[in-house]
Amino acid sequence: MTASLLLAAHFVIVGGLGGEPDYEQRFFSYANDLEKIARSLSSDVTVLSGKSATREALQSTLDHLAKSAAAGDSLALFLIGHGTFDATNYKFNITGPDPTAQDLRGWLDRVPASRQLVVVATSCSGAAIDALQKDNRVVVTATRSGGERNAVVFARYWVEALRDPAADSDKNETISALEAFRYAEEKVKRFYTDQKRIATEHPRLEGKLASSFVLARLGEAAAAANDPLRRKLLAQREALETQIDALKFRKSALPGDQYKRELERLLLELAKIQDAIESATPSNKQ
Repeated sequence: MTASLLLAAHFVIVGGLGGEPDYEQRFFSYANDLEKIARSLSSDVTVLSGKSATREALQSTLDHLAKSAAAGDSLALFLIGHGTFDATNYKFNITGPDPTAQDLRGWLDRVPASRQLVVVATSCSGAAIDALQKDNRVVVTATRSGGERNAVVFARYWVEALRDPAADSDKNETISALEAFRYAEEKVKRFYTDQKRIATEHPRLEGKLASSFVLARLGEAAAAANDPLRRKLLAQREALETQIDALKFRKSALPGDQYKRELERLLLELAKIQDAIESATPSNKQ
């Protein structure tokens, strides 16, 4: 299974109701920006925004993926807008009946894609975490609880992260979900500090696969993604990086010598793949 969202990837982007013109424009813009970024990685991108963003349309989209996606695929779902929490249920505000976190969980659980990312960039979104959490799923929310009810700025910085080279903390010319989260989290903190306001949102991330979700490519990596040979090598590199992350996660459970041997082997393979990427020429003649 490739560790990249470059191949066998499915993106679903939903821009919810704004309630007033300013928010309507923002949510539309964020959804549009995410669509452009997603289409640079995958041909399977579904966008629901404004009046087209209904409970029925979202359920239909995920039901379709439940039938068409494969176990080795990846799914990324982005929800942008406002949310509510009534002390029992989180709801995402869209045209018509609002889907609850339990609705989303049920629809997502039927999608066989073994790697899933759900980004809920709305107010009250922290209340959705318990329902959405699953071993193969990374959940990112703009707030830490359902009690943070004010409109959020997290979505702005999440989109910005996928375009700003500063978010690429390991300098491998790709931006992972983990890197995007850390960038956006810091930007949110700075926003409230600069505005001299009490922070009304505290982003959260739950899940162990965040570093393996590639959400944007920069520079040479972006160019390489358009070449069949280098695209294959990129997928191999990302698979190795995921194995290294998993090994580091298991470090405390392994004998020291075994951990060092495994790490050395993976790092050597990674170096070879990187050399191949750098020396490969575009297959423009194909």
